[in-house]
Amino acid sequence: MRDSYDLFIIGGGINGCGIARDAAGRGLSVGLAEMGDLAGATSSSSTKLFHGGLRYLEYWEVRLVREALKERDVLLRNMPHISWPMRFVLPLSPEMRFEGGTPTSKLLGTVMPWLKGRRPDWLIRAGLLMYDSLAKSKVLPGTRTVSLRGTAEGAPLEDRFEKAFEYSDAWVEDSRLVVLNARDAAQHGAEIAVGTRVVSAERDGDDWLITLDGERTGQVRARMLVNAAGPWVGEVIRGVVRSNATEGVRLVRGSHIVTRRLYDHDKCYFFQGADGRIIFAIPYETDFTLIGTTDAEHHDPDSRPVCTPEERDYLIDFVNGYFKRDIGPGDVVWTYSGVRPLYDDGATSATAATRDYVLKVEARGGAPVLNIFGGKITTFRKLAQAAMEKIEDHLSTDRGPWTQDAPLPGGDFPVDGVAEQIAGLRAAYPFLTAPWALRLVRAYGTDARAVLGQATTAEDLGEDFGATLTGAEVAWQMDREWARRAEDVLWRRTKLGLRLDQAQVARLEAWMSERRATQTTAA
Repeated sequence: MRDSYDLFIIGGGINGCGIARDAAGRGLSVGLAEMGDLAGATSSSSTKLFHGGLRYLEYWEVRLVREALKERDVLLRNMPHISWPMRFVLPLSPEMRFEGGTPTSKLLGTVMPWLKGRRPDWLIRAGLLMYDSLAKSKVLPGTRTVSLRGTAEGAPLEDRFEKAFEYSDAWVEDSRLVVLNARDAAQHGAEIAVGTRVVSAERDGDDWLITLDGERTGQVRARMLVNAAGPWVGEVIRGVVRSNATEGVRLVRGSHIVTRRLYDHDKCYFFQGADGRIIFAIPYETDFTLIGTTDAEHHDPDSRPVCTPEERDYLIDFVNGYFKRDIGPGDVVWTYSGVRPLYDDGATSATAATRDYVLKVEARGGAPVLNIFGGKITTFRKLAQAAMEKIEDHLSTDRGPWTQDAPLPGGDFPVDGVAEQIAGLRAAYPFLTAPWALRLVRAYGTDARAVLGQATTAEDLGEDFGATLTGAEVAWQMDREWARRAEDVLWRRTKLGLRLDQAQVARLEAWMSERRATQTTAA
């Protein structure tokens, strides 16, 4: 590996990997260090949606919503394997109350006190019309009104819900998004080091002298530093770079629960709460339903975020107000939580805090550092472009913006081409079942054939760990996707942790450990 770079990035989440990809593609030499696994924190713990953020219109964040909506089409074109269109059903009810304390609710309460806090249908429709108008999508259909009487959309809902608005957004496999950005960055020459902590970064003349510890150790130099440490962005500012920057980060925990499948269609539900919050109920991994999210203050980035019993019960009570069949704690098969590192804009509540990104360059005293605050997964590519505009004030590049029409690895096929990819893969590998082929195409796209290689039978793929996970696939993830442990494979490169038992997980861990040891000995 190199010992000097044009640009060195701290953090292997979506912002760090997105910037690494863009910068390497413009001809800069790029290094990136991630103290754990790629997408090991916030970027694998989202609600997994590419969306404009309908509720952000209530906070008048029109620029953020417009940018996110326009990005949906770009992202869908560039990653049709890991992202796809999804329709959202928003049930309407005269019982819904608008008591969230947003700027919109305060205005309505002033000019129309007779609403008594209720979010009226016309307001929702107006918001959706604005949503469609801002998007001007060429890929996704617009809003329509649907009946909940005698329809698949209405079947799981309580009878009091008679109609709904249905609109478009998109799904994304968030942790694979990060890994594929890292892969593309590496294909453009970036060097990615996982399990590697940046201990310190000190200005040394016109360079940064960066000390690394972990799987890669020693010192490297860089002309510019990017702090994309997510929840730890403030810790890096204070403890690693030792900067006097005054910007702050607000940590907000979002928790999710996963249950067995609660309904039989492929659309998502958008539910409103009497407290002014919203949650989603989303088809997940074929056999499950994902429900989230919460907004709670989280004060210590080193404190592992977990879904508290109170958050779990809040989400259960929320959906029980909509579905005919009530669920309880025993129906929850998995929970996860992530910490959103939002820019501290002084908002009175976690829900009201801005989701927009803020980029700050500090160049006093020598080599510059770019600190990244906030951001939405939907706007990661635009954030990277905005970061490059600031980076190019200090470093010369070989080309301008390039990622808008550049597919991620495996994504070089049409948005509506998944079925064709599956058919082609099964024709080439007749031993694949339909669910197995679907999973591979959704994870690897056109690279699925490279994962399977010359196999003519399932046995040719090596060890069978269960749930269609084989030695060939794990080897691919270790060699090309920086997977090191079973957890990396089962919860970030895939979600097969929902399907494997403890004995299978232990066998996978042992197999990976033995393979790492063999590779180390050979090296």
